[in-house]
Amino acid sequence: MERLPDKATGGSGAARTGRPPVSSRSSLERLGFELFARQGFDRTTVDDIAAAAGIGRRTFFRYFASKNDLVWGDFEEQLAGFEALLAAADPQTTMMDALRVAVVEFNRFDPAEVPWHRQRMELILRVPTLQADSTLRYASWRAVVTRFAAGRMGLSPSDMLPRLVGHTVLASCVAAYEHWLTEEDAGLSRLLDEAVRQLTAGFGRY
Repeated sequence: MERLPDKATGGSGAARTGRPPVSSRSSLERLGFELFARQGFDRTTVDDIAAAAGIGRRTFFRYFASKNDLVWGDFEEQLAGFEALLAAADPQTTMMDALRVAVVEFNRFDPAEVPWHRQRMELILRVPTLQADSTLRYASWRAVVTRFAAGRMGLSPSDMLPRLVGHTVLASCVAAYEHWLTEEDAGLSRLLDEAVRQLTAGFGRY
């Protein structure tokens, strides 16, 4: 039997009219962010997003596995890009300098994208119901740094020192992002660069 097309329905089951149906992952992500800003993350459901997008639940799940997944966007692809940046680092560059340059480049955005990225990070860092999911994503990001550090140190990723590098680089990035969210005029690239430089130098002079 031929499957009937999806109908976009809201909580009442009525089809939505007006806006053309969303036809891309990025457009659905932006629409989700608009709803989160108006209604709050916890009060916005997958059905709300699907109805506003003019698509059905099944179509939503073709783009994103969950509402949480929408917040993180194309995380796996971005993570692969971060690992590629580290793999391309000059072997003559020190480990921490290579990590600093890669972190800054990984978090560089077109000015038009910055407001959306700020909203994404506000959700990730400030919404309690996203914290468990964030822990898993952080672990994946940290593992990339740990593997790179292990390769530079000639150690196993399971050894303590590479793990320490992974944890501390992640912590410095989170600190930079938290400051960026509270200081509208602060440049994200500068904050990340400063955070990893300070980590590299240590706090011995204080």
